[in-house]
Amino acid sequence: MRFLIVDDNPIDRRLLSSLLERMGHEVDQSDSTKGLVELIATGKYNSVFLDIVMPEQDGYKFLRTLRSNQSTAKQHVVIYSGKRSSLEIKYGLKRAGANEYLIKPANRKTLAQLIEKV
Repeated sequence: MRFLIVDDNPIDRRLLSSLLERMGHEVDQSDSTKGLVELIATGKYNSVFLDIVMPEQDGYKFLRTLRSNQSTAKQHVVIYSGKRSSLEIKYGLKRAGANEYLIKPANRKTLAQLIEKV
């Protein structure tokens, strides 16, 4: 499987990338959402891991952009965030339209369970 990680924090990107690669997956990374709609529209990603808090555009707004674009509307998206309250998780899943929500930092067990759903 192939995944895209969108996170402005290089440590969080590297941790998630390492876990996915050790599980045998291919991973691309980006530190911002700039230019990603076109890349995601190519359809080469099984899922996109998307941070919420980023400098240029937050993950919620970017996810709404993906969902409103016909070529990316059905892209599987996992919000990958340190925000862990039930209100924030519900917002990410129900209002923003994420398929899954993964709390940072990820571990191999929770990541494997999530990937089974993809």
